[in-house]
Amino acid sequence: MMCSLSQETIKDILHLGKIYEVGGAVRDRLLSIDAPVKDRDYLVTGITYDDLSRLLKKHGRVDLVGRSFGVIKFTQYRAEKSFTFDITLPRKEHSTGSGHRDFAVDFDPDLSVEDDLIRRDFTVNAMALALDSEDIIDPLGGRLDLENKQLRMTSEDSFKEDPLRMLRAVQFAARFGFSIEVTTLESMTRHAASIVTVTPERISEELTKLLTRSESPSAGFRLMQQTGLLKEILPELEDCVGVDQPGGYHKYDVFEHSLRTMDAAQGSLRLRLAALFHDVRKPQTKRPVKDGATFYGHEVVGARTTRQILTRLRVSNDLIKDIETLIERHMFTTEVTDKGLRRLLRRVGPDLIFDLLDLRRADVEAQGMGGTTDDVDRFETDIREELERKPPLSVKDLAIDGHDVMDLLGLDPGPSVGRVMDYLFERVLDDPSRNTRDALIDLAREYDLNKADIENKDSNEESDR
Repeated sequence: MMCSLSQETIKDILHLGKIYEVGGAVRDRLLSIDAPVKDRDYLVTGITYDDLSRLLKKHGRVDLVGRSFGVIKFTQYRAEKSFTFDITLPRKEHSTGSGHRDFAVDFDPDLSVEDDLIRRDFTVNAMALALDSEDIIDPLGGRLDLENKQLRMTSEDSFKEDPLRMLRAVQFAARFGFSIEVTTLESMTRHAASIVTVTPERISEELTKLLTRSESPSAGFRLMQQTGLLKEILPELEDCVGVDQPGGYHKYDVFEHSLRTMDAAQGSLRLRLAALFHDVRKPQTKRPVKDGATFYGHEVVGARTTRQILTRLRVSNDLIKDIETLIERHMFTTEVTDKGLRRLLRRVGPDLIFDLLDLRRADVEAQGMGGTTDDVDRFETDIREELERKPPLSVKDLAIDGHDVMDLLGLDPGPSVGRVMDYLFERVLDDPSRNTRDALIDLAREYDLNKADIENKDSNEESDR
C-alpha cells in the first residue's frame, strides 16, 4: 500500500505555499474505491522549484529527474520501506514533434491550481484535494461527471494534443463502468486515425491497463471498434467483426466470441491476451461445409499472427512465447492416453498447462451455448496427479545425458546424439518407469542396433500426428 507524504513535510510546504493531492487518487477517493492507492501525486503552488527542492531535502531524498518539466521525484523512508512521490509545480503543456513523444512545458509556481488542472485529459481527473482544508478543487465539473458515471474531455483539443488519451478513455470507461459523453465520443471518432502517431510502447501500456484493471475489458474493445481505433491498432481483430460461426457450436460472431472469452478468462495478462487472440485467424481459415463451416488450422496460423501483433506492440519475447503456445494448443483434446497427457505437458509445460485449461473453460463459456467443462475438470485432476509423480517432461529429465550416450555408443558430438536422446525420451513418455540409468542404456543399445528401422518408423508416426 502506498503511504502519503508525512505530515511534517506537508506542514513545512504549507508555511511557504499550497499543496494539493492530484490525479487518480482524488478521483478514486470520490468514487469510494477501497483498493490501496499505488501512486500519489502532489501539486505545489507558490514555491519556486529550487526552494521546494531545498525544503524537501530535509525530509527525504530528492531526484531532480524532471527539472525541465517542473517535476521532483521525492522519496521518504519509513519503517525500512521507501515511498516515492511525484511532486510538481503547476504547468501548461502541449505536444510537439512527431509521434507525440515530446511536449513543450511551461511551469510557473505562480500559476493557479485551476490553470494546472484544466490541461489534464478528462474532467474526472482534473480535480485536486487541498491538503490544508480538505476542499475539492473542481474547475471543470468533474465531480458531477463522476456522479453521472460519465467521461468528458477537458477541451476540444484534448485528443489532438495527445491521441493516447483516446485509449485512456476506453480504459477508464471499461474499468469504472462509465459512458463516454457524446461530444467526447464524436471527437474520438474524428481523431481515431491519429492514434498511429503514438509509439507502440505507450499503446501497449494502455492496453495492458485495460486488460488487467477491468473486470470486463470487452467494453473498452467495443468502444475501440465503435470509434475506429480498433482498425488502426489491431486490424486483425477488426477483421473478425461480423464473421459468423455456423454449425451449432457458437452463438456469437468471431469478434464477440473473442471478447467474451477474454472477459471470462479472469487471471493474468498472459491468459487475457491469449483469450483475446485465440481465434484471430478464423476469418482467413473459414471454409463452408454442408452443416456450417470449418476453421481447420486457425490455431496454428493464429499463433503466428499473434506473435506478429505482440511484436509490433513491443511485448516482451517471453510473454509472446507463452501466449503463442497457449493459442497454438488451445484446441487440445481431453480424451487422451497417459502418454498423450504427458506429451501435452511436455509441449505446453507445467507453468502454462493450467492457463491452457482455463482458456478452454473461458472458450466454452463464451460460445454461449450452455456447454459444460466437466471433462476439463477431470483432465485437470489427471494432470495434477501426473505432476505429483514428477514425470520426465524433457530430455534434460532423463537419467542419462548426451555424454553418456557418446561414451556408450562411441559417437562424436552432433545431431546423431540428439536423435538417440529423442528416441529415449519418446520411450520414457510411453513408460516413465523406464527412466533409470540401466533401462536407458539398454534402450540406447537397442536403438544403435536397429536405428534404420526405428528412425523410419518414428518418421512415419510423426507425419501422422
